[in-house]
Amino acid sequence: MTGGISWLNTLSADDAERELHTCCAATAWVRRIATARPYADADALVRTSDAAFAGLGEADIEEALRAHPRIGDRLYFPGQPTPPTSSGGLDRESSWSRSEQAGVIDADSDVTHSLHEGNVAYEERFGHVFLICATGLSAGQMLAALRERLRNDDATERATVREELRKIANLRLAKLLERP
Repeated sequence: MTGGISWLNTLSADDAERELHTCCAATAWVRRIATARPYADADALVRTSDAAFAGLGEADIEEALRAHPRIGDRLYFPGQPTPPTSSGGLDRESSWSRSEQAGVIDADSDVTHSLHEGNVAYEERFGHVFLICATGLSAGQMLAALRERLRNDDATERATVREELRKIANLRLAKLLERP
């Protein structure tokens, strides 16, 4: 990962912010990570990310949440144009979201229907998309977490969402550093 850190450290400020935005859409987080460069290693980057998350306000968290699709919802449907990329495929964030939600791909229709209904109930209850670090989770595990979190009070859920967002951003930072 040292090569990845070197690459990130040498980007212009605008390029670094654009790349980091694919990991987390909170502008305050992006700017803090970009301006703290250069990083000695990936661990230093993650420590800075963790500190940046601790300092985010609720508006910053809401900004980041708006960039996340519902668990189990398709990001792009047949016949719709995909976001422009140099390869003609999905943009990086959409590709990462699909990969992170892989546990939903082969889920049976009862589970996907329940996820959809749960997402709607969650959004009505908390006012934003249900967010979970879905990497490695089955659709059933995501659904169980969704149902459990619907019982949270507002303060507990805000803390949980912040933690899930932090985990997603740090996973995406690792992916970002894997680039050649």
